[in-house]
Amino acid sequence: MKHFHAEAGDEAVPWHATAQRVAHALAQTAVARDQRGGTPKAERDLLRDSGLLMLSVPAEFCGLGASWRQTLDVVRGFARVDSSVAHLFAFHHLLLATTQLFAQRAQWQPWIEQTGAQRWFWGNALNPLDKSTRAEAVEGGYVFSGRKSFCSGASDSDMLLASALDANDRLLIGVVPTRRAGIAVLDDWDNMGQRQTDSGSVRFDRVPVATSELLLDPGPLSTPFACLRPLLAQLILANIYLGLGEGALEEAKAFTLQQGRPWLFSTAPAANEDPYVLTHYGDFWLALQGARLLLDQAAAAFDQAWLRGTSLDEQERGEVAIAVAAAKVASTRASLEVAHRMFEVTGARATTAALRLDRYWRNLRVHTLHDPVDYKVRELGDWALNARAPQPSFYS
Repeated sequence: MKHFHAEAGDEAVPWHATAQRVAHALAQTAVARDQRGGTPKAERDLLRDSGLLMLSVPAEFCGLGASWRQTLDVVRGFARVDSSVAHLFAFHHLLLATTQLFAQRAQWQPWIEQTGAQRWFWGNALNPLDKSTRAEAVEGGYVFSGRKSFCSGASDSDMLLASALDANDRLLIGVVPTRRAGIAVLDDWDNMGQRQTDSGSVRFDRVPVATSELLLDPGPLSTPFACLRPLLAQLILANIYLGLGEGALEEAKAFTLQQGRPWLFSTAPAANEDPYVLTHYGDFWLALQGARLLLDQAAAAFDQAWLRGTSLDEQERGEVAIAVAAAKVASTRASLEVAHRMFEVTGARATTAALRLDRYWRNLRVHTLHDPVDYKVRELGDWALNARAPQPSFYS
């Protein structure tokens, strides 16, 4: 299987071959691990050893200096074979970016440098919709108490991005070591898809968070540049969705070419010559190609906005938001369609549990529920009709 759609110059960078090797290794065990669930410890360590946890980090901080388009292409390549590990890898980079968007360089630079030096893997305990974790003010900072849900990648992480609400319901986001006293990462994720993302719960029992560990300047979603954070999150999701769709298409293609049989009433000599099969593959390719072009366009727009830094204005940010929303909707629709209808071109024998081809649909169906795609379409309609860009939130 071809894991990456490399663009000009990508093959020349040292990390491209490394990403290919990692994707190949993930593909060898993805089916068995989907059945097993739990923490993909060996695969997380493979990423630690690969150096790819520093992929999006600029070279001046000992990173690999990839653009976001390049980083997202690696995410998509991983998702074609293993969307759980792609999810963990992508969220690691999202969390590193969050510190850069919500804090000043003097605060986030040491964390970035230590990530490279110590091979830290970052996990998520942010989830702004879950308001059950509270922050109590104490001398020197706060203590976090409560339980946070949908904490993707918290298991086997080294650092956590954690959030809580203070007495005034202000959202506070802190960076803390996962092994800090009072933090318990719970093994309670057993969903039908994304089975190795460890997206369960984290419990905080009076966990101390120093003021110096809080992302307060400029803080969450406080400037147009800081508001790029949810757009990066949405781009990550869209690339995982498209990767799953492309992976499903590749699996279906291999099955049709190698094991497919024409239906008994077909006049075609082989399954790959049947006119109905060809029509389905044409639909699949067309849907994914359209989503891919929108995603590449959105990634390029995001890269330009990222380079603008704090000079980014609201209008520019809004235009990127529209590009990202369009890509998110297209990738969701196209990939769900392919993962659902792939069995129409592979037939009953492709439903054997040994292949677990249903994992593409299961992973997509779980992950595409992150936030309702209907609201993205409404935002696009408001832009098309009223020229109003989406209002910044953690989901737009």
